[in-house]
Parts: sequence; C-alpha cells; structure tokens
Amino acid sequence: MIRVLIERHIADDLAEHYEKAARNTLQVAMQAHGFISGESLKNSFDPNHRVVMATFRTIQDWQRWFASEERKQIMEAIMPMLETEEKVTLLEH
Repeated sequence: MIRVLIERHIADDLAEHYEKAARNTLQVAMQAHGFISGESLKNSFDPNHRVVMATFRTIQDWQRWFASEERKQIMEAIMPMLETEEKVTLLEH
C-alpha cells in the first residue's frame, strides 16, 4: 500500500471552483483500479495551499491512474486554477 501526497497552491478567489473540481476528481479516482481512499485538506495557515492524500494498493495502480485519460481531463480543469505546478510525493512503509 502506498500514500500519495499531492500539494497544490490555488490562485486567489478560486477556492470555490477548486473545491468543486477537487470533489469531482475524488469521485472519479474512487473508481480507479487499486484506489483505497482519499481526502482533500486545506492548510490552516494558508488557505490557498491544498493537500490531497490518497491511498493506492500499489505504485503501479497510482501510475495507471496518474497517466489515465480521466485524470488528464480533470487536470485540464484544475491546472488553470493553480499558481504553480502540483507537487506529487509517493510514500510507502
């Protein structure tokens, strides 16, 4: 089992739009092979810093989701809301 930490910095005044897109992303990701769980968090001291923590069965399951057409389409909607590229970190025990 692996954890995927995704950090994003959204642009000012786009929080509402980002939240909708993030919820949609999680709903679609839940159908991905090997997806176990996920949550979206907001930094308590920086409301534009968002963190997504997802759990996948294997690195290969994550890589399959990361490269999928579904995620690419979702990211086309999210990317214009970001101030910087998202940062992805894979964590394992």
